[in-house]
Amino acid sequence: PHERITAEVTSWPGVTAGTGSRGEWSFKFGRTEIGHLHGNTVAHFFFDKATWSELAAAGRITYHPVFPDKVGPAQRRIAGDVDVEDVIALLRLNYERRIGSGGDAD
Repeated sequence: PHERITAEVTSWPGVTAGTGSRGEWSFKFGRTEIGHLHGNTVAHFFFDKATWSELAAAGRITYHPVFPDKVGPAQRRIAGDVDVEDVIALLRLNYERRIGSGGDAD
């Protein structure tokens, strides 16, 4: 999963990947992280409250384990191909939101 996700996400203009300060594999657009992986088993993201609520209601994300019961930080387990595809879609959602906000890849 790590390699498939990295290959896809780093093919998007302005996205880089690398080890973060806590050992996670981070995807960034410019200086903004759009999400990160912990090995091949879990992805973490941050969404605005409305988006988080919609994604959680659809069963696509759950609470982030470090921030239980907090809306915004999110987790998605990776157990198979369907999860890999959805992690890519969730990263794409954050990427497109960043582009739409006028952000750039400084």
